[in-house]
Amino acid sequence: MSTDNPQSKMIVTDRGGPFILSDEEQRAIEQAMHHYEDARAATIDALKIVQKNRRWVSDAAIEAIAAVLGIAAAEVDGVATFYNRIYRKPVGRHVILVCDSIGCHLSGYEQVYARIQELLGIQPGQTTPDDRFTVLPVVCLGACDRAPVLLIDEDTHFQVTPENVAAVLEQYA
Repeated sequence: MSTDNPQSKMIVTDRGGPFILSDEEQRAIEQAMHHYEDARAATIDALKIVQKNRRWVSDAAIEAIAAVLGIAAAEVDGVATFYNRIYRKPVGRHVILVCDSIGCHLSGYEQVYARIQELLGIQPGQTTPDDRFTVLPVVCLGACDRAPVLLIDEDTHFQVTPENVAAVLEQYA
């Protein structure tokens, strides 16, 4: 798809007007497509590109990505909803994934989770009023030997305790 025509990137929605991929997003998605024989294979890359810039992937973004890839929006949405790290609703600047697997459960994740909620004043699935944090549960972060575990953005925090949660959160101003 050509980047010369700005209308080629614009998707009109019924939710607040047009959604336009930035030139940077458009170029990055097109570059990702060149790595694969089939454009469908670039779907997850395209979703990550948009999410990196906007923190989440809206319905309109799904439509725009589908237009660039030349595939149905339903295919893009299917990939987006399959992966739990593609956010389909707005999230805060920092996403806290709290592992609730059996290893973390046995190691005291419930107290850690409660302390996070107390400090931030939000429940799982919510975002702080200052848009700083969103807290989400996740099944297994693959570090049961160092539980309880949090993943904040791309940083893994091991052996988190209710006592050190505040210090961990302070790293994400």
